[in-house]
Amino acid sequence: MSSNPRFIQPSLPGFCPLAAAVESLAINEDAGERGAVFTRREVVDFILDLVGYTADRPLHHYRLLEPSFGHGDFLLPAIERLLEAWRRSKDTVPPLASLGPCIRGVEVHRETFTRTRAEVVGQLIGSGISADVAEALADQWLVSGDFLLVDLPSDFNVVIGNPPYVRQELIPDILMAEYRRRYSTIYDRADLYIPFIERSLRSLAPEGVLGFICADRWMKNRYGGPLRALIAEEFHLRAYVDMTDTPAFRTDVMAYPAITIIAREAPGATRVARRPPIEAAALTTLCARLTAPHLPEGERSVHEMNQVATGMEPWLLESSAETALVRRLEQTFPTLEEAGCKVGIGVATGADKVFIGDFDALDVEPDRKLPLATTRDIQSGEVRWRGYGVINPFAEDGSLVDLQDYPRLRRYLEARQEIIAGRHCAQKAPAHWYRTIDRITPALASTPKLLIPDIKGEAHIVFEGGALYPHHNLYYVTSETWDLRALQAVLLSAVTRLFVATYSTKMRGGFFRFQAQYLRRIRLPHWERVPSPLRKRLIDAATKRDVQKCSRAVFELYGLSPEERSSLEAIDQ
Repeated sequence: MSSNPRFIQPSLPGFCPLAAAVESLAINEDAGERGAVFTRREVVDFILDLVGYTADRPLHHYRLLEPSFGHGDFLLPAIERLLEAWRRSKDTVPPLASLGPCIRGVEVHRETFTRTRAEVVGQLIGSGISADVAEALADQWLVSGDFLLVDLPSDFNVVIGNPPYVRQELIPDILMAEYRRRYSTIYDRADLYIPFIERSLRSLAPEGVLGFICADRWMKNRYGGPLRALIAEEFHLRAYVDMTDTPAFRTDVMAYPAITIIAREAPGATRVARRPPIEAAALTTLCARLTAPHLPEGERSVHEMNQVATGMEPWLLESSAETALVRRLEQTFPTLEEAGCKVGIGVATGADKVFIGDFDALDVEPDRKLPLATTRDIQSGEVRWRGYGVINPFAEDGSLVDLQDYPRLRRYLEARQEIIAGRHCAQKAPAHWYRTIDRITPALASTPKLLIPDIKGEAHIVFEGGALYPHHNLYYVTSETWDLRALQAVLLSAVTRLFVATYSTKMRGGFFRFQAQYLRRIRLPHWERVPSPLRKRLIDAATKRDVQKCSRAVFELYGLSPEERSSLEAIDQ
């Protein structure tokens, strides 16, 4: 049995472990853990229109797949359109034979499946189909099971829906292993919607179209790389609609959603729209523009971008001018780390309540604790240490210290052993039960560094002179070549915010994630090539924390044209 505490073992004799894992999903009562999010009807109709599933077409000759139909947000409107198209066609073939192949819908959660199936039957009966045929159609259309495992045909004209957003740690280990065996796009910490998209795409017939609404982070994050590569190689990203700050769902979601329309056809330009009003008339108008053969002259609500999908590279979907500037800087300058800087993240302990506390009150040997920097220490833009420290169980060579040599440390840790030993990292290596998740290297505390919180609405770059060890919610940058104050000016500038905004996904409140993977994307000239007067201007602007002066000096550093400066100056307003 999996060690995952969310794996519920059903009391059904004869179940193999894999079937038991699927059964645990089928009976899970927590909608949040199942990734159940309900899409507004206006958005559903918009997506159906975008993929061409409209009642004026012969939908009774189409094959539609909904891989996670839930309460029927997409399924029921699709059936409504199918029935209207079928009635218009005046098809003389009996409804079971004519409509039976038209839809496949899959749902793993048994109670949800049963409830939605009853709604489908009622919808069919309400449209004039007899009860026995309605039951037979529901049986043919609907599949109770795990979409990633069930047998399905692979020639669908349309795939629609809102795939479940579920983290890996909520999936039974044995089931996750089977998913990884079947789906090549599951990489790193990929969420469950990644293999859902992969299987859905591979289920498309030639010229078939997928229309999904889901979290947009895979389009830029590391774990989305293999899926982006698959799309670049075999599909065409027809349209992307940023749904940031729109009420696309009936409940709030933490990550910003986007609509993607992807077709099994030769690649071409991608049409991009942003933040449409969630009103039927406005979405109908936008759909017409996104699907028109040619964009009208002067069109502003939609723009076209070429080569959005390029291998595993993040999708750059910002304005053409900003994307062009990022590309130029990437071709002209080395990366941050190539220019002699190092990006890292602070220590994760796995049990902060044990390993972190008031520095003076931590009852361990003086060389077994370090002063700690947290996000609250740098909220003002300068370091104001609140007096916290972190226990360091590591020797200089990276091995764990022998607790026999540190009686105070031993007494402190053993008094809290139940908490410490219960962590996942301790269970994997019981002999090392008192280690922190990340190794602590004391030299980092005494190294001058720039500290950067993970999530911020704007760049929040703080100089720390070499006294504190960073906590795990802080990234840090060090350099043996660049002056750190001058580097601080670069990281405070509009150029850095352009890079982070280009590669990061936005979070709730419009915040960007200043993670290492995005910071490493920043381009930076070599320090020895920076003229002395410009060095002084950079250092002065950063010391004064004058962001606009930082940007103006950095514009000169990168040799930006007047047009490029103008496009970035709005960022500082």
